[in-house]
Amino acid sequence: MSHERLWTPAQVCEYLGVPVETLYRWRYIGTGPRAARIGKHLRYDPADVYAWVEEQKATAA
Repeated sequence: MSHERLWTPAQVCEYLGVPVETLYRWRYIGTGPRAARIGKHLRYDPADVYAWVEEQKATAA
């Protein structure tokens, strides 16, 4: 985990340019970036989001 502040689902969606429903669907089917539940809140490590984007680029190539 990086020392950067964790992102909310809204921040991840803003970065990826997708609706929040898409992010939640990806999480439900297990294909989205890794998330952690902090209490009742879902949070994303930016490093995990960046790594997930790189994985998507690699599989698309």
